Amino acid sequence: MSAPHRLLGISGSLRTGAYSTAVLNAFMTASAAQGQWETADIGALPLFNQDLYVDPLPATVAAFRAQIALADGIVIVSPEYNHGIPGGLKNALDWASRPHNGSPLRGKPVLIITSSPGFTGGVRAQYQIRETVVSALARPVPTPEIVVGGVGSKIVDGRFDDQASIDFALGGLATMISEIVHGREQLRAPLAPR
Repeated sequence: MSAPHRLLGISGSLRTGAYSTAVLNAFMTASAAQGQWETADIGALPLFNQDLYVDPLPATVAAFRAQIALADGIVIVSPEYNHGIPGGLKNALDWASRPHNGSPLRGKPVLIITSSPGFTGGVRAQYQIRETVVSALARPVPTPEIVVGGVGSKIVDGRFDDQASIDFALGGLATMISEIVHGREQLRAPLAPR
């Protein structure tokens, strides 16, 4: 049996009791058999400043980048702030995107899930997150947009409780894991003679 997939979960909200974190936690619980989960604390990162991008990196930045480097796949669950990507999440992705051709995000599959109290489920943030990860040479998972509208009404005692949304998101995870497995198989395949 192959080693479990290493999956990194990132919540785009820093708020204690955040809806996005509740969605991520429910998703990780539902997919615990699919891989080994770890979460990133993007709230501990300093604001990106090129002056700080020197050796040694700030400890929290180095730890975050190491988490990304070790992950086989990344799942981002984010709210939408003012029709766009939250500043804390953008900051984290900026720290992970350097250097452009050698960042830990390069080639990583990224599953994007957004949520909002509104019925659109944060879909506008979805596109900005996608654009940012593509710019960092990561690979957004090719799946229909996974959005959770009316998320506030789906939180019960601090936990996300909407099986239909989780099931839909698990379909996206299956696509990501298929990409991970395919990538490993390609790495193991012998080179064709020239």
